[in-house]
Amino acid sequence: LDKIHLTCSHCMFLIFFWSPALFSCHMKDFIKAVQQVEDENPELEAVEVLRMLRRTAHLNDAFVQHFLPDAGSSGPELDADLSGYLQRAVQHRVLEGAREEGVVLAPDGMTVAVGPLLLGIEAGFLSTIPGRVPGLYQLTLAGNLGVSIRRRSENGEPLGTDGCWDNLTAPHVFTLSDTASTLTAAQVHGGMDGVILGKEVSAKAGESVKLSSLLTDYYLHQLDARGMDGAPRLISRRRRELFKVLVAPPVLIRQVAKSMELREKLEGRVKMEVRQKRRLMAAVKETMKEFVHVFMECPPIIARCTWGAAPYIGTPTLLSLPLTYLFIHHTASPSQPCLTFEQCSADMRSMQRFHQEERGWDDIGYSFVAGSDGNVYEGRGWKWQGAHTGGYNSKGYGVSFIGDYTSTLPSQHAMALVRDQLASCAVAGGRLVSSYILKGHRQMVSTSCPGNTFYKEITTWGHYQVRAVNHKQNLL
Repeated sequence: LDKIHLTCSHCMFLIFFWSPALFSCHMKDFIKAVQQVEDENPELEAVEVLRMLRRTAHLNDAFVQHFLPDAGSSGPELDADLSGYLQRAVQHRVLEGAREEGVVLAPDGMTVAVGPLLLGIEAGFLSTIPGRVPGLYQLTLAGNLGVSIRRRSENGEPLGTDGCWDNLTAPHVFTLSDTASTLTAAQVHGGMDGVILGKEVSAKAGESVKLSSLLTDYYLHQLDARGMDGAPRLISRRRRELFKVLVAPPVLIRQVAKSMELREKLEGRVKMEVRQKRRLMAAVKETMKEFVHVFMECPPIIARCTWGAAPYIGTPTLLSLPLTYLFIHHTASPSQPCLTFEQCSADMRSMQRFHQEERGWDDIGYSFVAGSDGNVYEGRGWKWQGAHTGGYNSKGYGVSFIGDYTSTLPSQHAMALVRDQLASCAVAGGRLVSSYILKGHRQMVSTSCPGNTFYKEITTWGHYQVRAVNHKQNLL
């Protein structure tokens, strides 16, 4: 047997198993732990493995048991160290210092709460009618949304707080950017994945599948040279588009309201008066409007700390919103599209170093950057003035596509991510005017950017304006 250190969050354990590997808070390592449970208990079906994980993580309160069988206190025993790792990987909580446990870093760059993911899958396996999963929304998202909404009505806490990992290769500690959040971005991502995979296993009722195989296919798929254009339907990189197809906002609102009523009943609270109920429903609708905008209308945006950005040099300049322009660029160098979160993050760090050290700028110049991995990467972001389009940095956002598009195009998926999602997200969020003007970088300064082939493509996009300005300087 090989002896290795098993770490997650701030705790360290020792575990013995056949294959030497570091069990971190990365999804691939969580899947390895699930595989170990399956290998040690080959007689168990996937739903029984899920119940074992739920029992190990004490994910068995009255709300959960209203929809799923009691996980019980007895069953096959796990190695104490493996059990300890799984408990910390599945049991969600926010500790002192804003450390969030029960979350893992997925290969798509998003942080995922494991608990709601597993609850959704278990509910799907228990479904008796294909495609219909009792309790699915409550167990994955609506229950947590209801708790968050009640607390938001009391103290105005933020919705969907995100955070940063201590290490992107072997993550162990995840720290939230805001301590006062009862519904984190990781819980939303885990809930979405729970809905998607719960629906999937329900639709394929009767088929034998290992939990580790289901998770591997969904989270660990590797893109080929076509990027997302050649990717299968059921992968985590399509999380938002899959979720939008499955869940209509009015349905989710009703499920949130039902979850809140159920919790009140289970906790023995006095039934709300009509006036209180109306106020609460107004809060539900307002919060869900924000939820839909952030997690369904907007594309997945990788935050600066997630891709490993260096600090801004000096003091950034605040933009006066909403802006009028959206400027399209290509990076030229890096010249190749990035197909993984790891490579895109490395490209972002490389460009930031070049802009800061060689160009002498305060930060990476672009507002946002589109990868071919299914993500948009935050550069200077929504609030701060960039250094992307000479003379117009205060008037518009500069969005670049990683790669050289002189003779080829970005993937269709990457272009749609910016053209259809990022732009509409900016308008809906009050960051771009609804009548915004889209231009290629070459129309504003003397440059070939964003490449001949790509520039020809963007002339067909909505909001494109043909008129150019006199070229006075070339910053990029």
